[in-house]
Amino acid sequence: MKIARYLMRNTALANIPKQIERFSKYSPSPLSMKQFLDFGSANACEKTSFVFLRQELPVRLANIMKEVDFLPDKMLCTPSLQLLQSWYAQSLMEIVEFQEKNPDDGKVLSNFTEALVNIRNRHNNVIPTMAQGVIEYKESFGVDPVTNQNVQYFLDRFYMSRISIRMLINQHTLIFEGSRNPAHPKHIGSIDPNCDVVEVVKDACESSKMLCDQYYLASPEVIIKQVNAKAVGQPLHIVYVPSHLYHMLFELFKNAMRATVETHESSPSLPPIEVMVSLGDEDLTIKMLDRGGGVPLRKIDRLFSYMYSTAPRPVMDNSSNAPLAGFGYGLPISRLYAKYFQGDLQLYSMEGYGTSAVIYLKALSTESVERLPVFNKSAWRHYQTSIEADDWCMPSKEPKKLGKYNVKV
Repeated sequence: MKIARYLMRNTALANIPKQIERFSKYSPSPLSMKQFLDFGSANACEKTSFVFLRQELPVRLANIMKEVDFLPDKMLCTPSLQLLQSWYAQSLMEIVEFQEKNPDDGKVLSNFTEALVNIRNRHNNVIPTMAQGVIEYKESFGVDPVTNQNVQYFLDRFYMSRISIRMLINQHTLIFEGSRNPAHPKHIGSIDPNCDVVEVVKDACESSKMLCDQYYLASPEVIIKQVNAKAVGQPLHIVYVPSHLYHMLFELFKNAMRATVETHESSPSLPPIEVMVSLGDEDLTIKMLDRGGGVPLRKIDRLFSYMYSTAPRPVMDNSSNAPLAGFGYGLPISRLYAKYFQGDLQLYSMEGYGTSAVIYLKALSTESVERLPVFNKSAWRHYQTSIEADDWCMPSKEPKKLGKYNVKV
């Protein structure tokens, strides 16, 4: 029996590259928020979802797994990356097993949903595990500009792929597993068709204030204003995933509060953080302004870099206390959540004063379409590109002496 299991396991392992090659030939199929809603309505068909996901999930997994091979060999050899690759390979093969299964068989549908839940749980620690691999590589081998560029490009795509895969899995399991949240009975899976943006802002604000009070025994006041240009005086509602919006806002509030408290620690009072939420015909925009001292222009890009984090390495445990600083991935991951449905997150800073953080979201569900990475020749060429010499003059640290002769006076 053990020999049979060993042979089956090794056959499956040998089959992984073949399946990655097979499914990476297809491009992922991006869905709009409206499509998610329409599909998850009262007439949702589990059989249709099963047939779509058993093809789409392997395609999304295989596309990003092809790109993993372009990371530096020494990074791929780190224990964290080895573990990560094993998770992705196992998840791919578990879904591929359903390729020839009968969608009319209720047991098959039940097993598929159970497999999705297991895959989601297996991938819960993907972000800290990947971050650990980056740290292991940096500490052992350092970082050069080309590696930095390629790792940044890869991780943006890798984490975006992860967000999209979890979105598909959550929609299926929440709708068909019967595990709807009784506190939000009108949600379609993880989507709120009538998301009250200001309420999510307030929730994220309260959580951040509690955390700030816990660490600093003080927190700044938050002033929230709203403008509805489409329906004056009415609440601001859009179709969105509240958990995604909360993630972005919590990160921005956390950063703004920490900067404000630390900049004004010797002041008798803390300046408030101002939030403006505006809904127009195309965009829902959230602007957060703090007076936390700001950041120099040359450091803005580093705030979104996975390789330049200056945050101390957090202890990976099961503690329920959320730290005010982690792997330094908060801002880049938050920007990916904004970009996932064609939005964006940008920072504008005035050193010596404060920072404005702006979240842009699509106001219309038809325009909120998934932004997905695809492995093709363009992606391949990106990994082959080396950084060329700058075609602008770089100022030297010491100004040149322009006088040809030293004249004594």
